[in-house]
Amino acid sequence: MGAQLRVYKRRIRSVTATKKITKAMEMIAASRIVKAQRQVAASSPYASELTRAVTAVATGSNTKHPLTTEVETPVRAAVLLVTSDRGLAGGYSSNAIKAADKLTERLRAEGKDVVTYIIGRKGVAYYGFRERPVVESWTGFTDSPTYADAKKVAAPLIEAVKLDTAEGGVDELHIVFTEFVSMMTQSPVEKRLLPLSLEKTAEAEEAAKGKILPLFDFEPSAEDVLDALLPRYVESRIYNALLQSAASEHAARRRAMKSATDNAGELIKSLSRLANAARQAEITQEISEIVGGSSALADANAGSD
Repeated sequence: MGAQLRVYKRRIRSVTATKKITKAMEMIAASRIVKAQRQVAASSPYASELTRAVTAVATGSNTKHPLTTEVETPVRAAVLLVTSDRGLAGGYSSNAIKAADKLTERLRAEGKDVVTYIIGRKGVAYYGFRERPVVESWTGFTDSPTYADAKKVAAPLIEAVKLDTAEGGVDELHIVFTEFVSMMTQSPVEKRLLPLSLEKTAEAEEAAKGKILPLFDFEPSAEDVLDALLPRYVESRIYNALLQSAASEHAARRRAMKSATDNAGELIKSLSRLANAARQAEITQEISEIVGGSSALADANAGSD
């Protein structure tokens, strides 16, 4: 019985140590969420206004730009998948991977060849284990991305869109990331970045009502303006997606670590009850042995008399 009690005590010490680790990770993730939320809030207005500017240039001119013109019969699409570098975040990465798989299946059903770009070690490991081809991957910055990281990711993607499909280029660019909705809700989403889907702006609504809109003059030309704005548009969208994913990763990790901490507490309570029962059984057995020994000794003394 003493051996069983030692086993329970050893397990309690082990679970208690694990609980301290998960509690610390929960607190660290909670502190990082605030910073990530501020970065998302700071980047969103810039991305929105840049989109409006690009839309204004595209709708205010008759220029056909390769980054805004729809291909009649697209044959190849690129998918950028954003996952995490580290684990212990619940289903954060797996949900994004599932969303990317669904998008890939849909694009292939439309007759398009799909090439994949990945951000994060989890996605790279998933595709590597299944021997799926990946054009390019990036790791090491998913929990704290910078604009320089977004530019590094955007450069080969923009170049692929500019190239002809016969030379290895793509007709469409899609991104799959996890959108931060709230502390409790993070949803994997997929969006098409290129060709640019011209959003319905206030100017477009006024034009539909028959109002006279201002005329735009582009210097040096509308095509040059698009050449300058569209890479910034892609970079800002990727940067915003990275920030959204980072905030979602921290929130998912905080929730996962809180669940692990709570489970560890419940396990400690259960093990403590089992240890107490084992201790009581051990004490009862010792008392029984003492009483039995005393009775045997008393019977022996009575027989000798």
